[in-house]
Amino acid sequence: QVHLVEFGGGLVQPGGSLRLSCAASDNVFGNIFGIYDMGWYRQAPGKQRELVATIAPSDITSVADSVKGRFTISRDKAKGMVTLQMTQVKPEDTAVYYCNTVTMSLPWGQGTQVTVSS
Repeated sequence: QVHLVEFGGGLVQPGGSLRLSCAASDNVFGNIFGIYDMGWYRQAPGKQRELVATIAPSDITSVADSVKGRFTISRDKAKGMVTLQMTQVKPEDTAVYYCNTVTMSLPWGQGTQVTVSS
């Protein structure tokens, strides 16, 4: 079974940047990240999980209005990862960030905590 691993989170000041990465176990990049639409999700305390950004196998991307102009999703085919570049972060970006297909068809990983605070 494929396991997703997210990493790169941490504490960052408002206006700062972070780069999150998502890798799949067993080097199945070609079968997962190269075939399915992938997404980054986040869940803040007391809130529902929300879709933040997506990337298709064609590398067409989309982002939620709340992060438009600040977050960028990309695919690193060489490393077999999907990344989320976060810039100009705000306190409301504080959440646990996860990756999954856009249909949430894979088991959820543990996520990576992002805390935006001064």
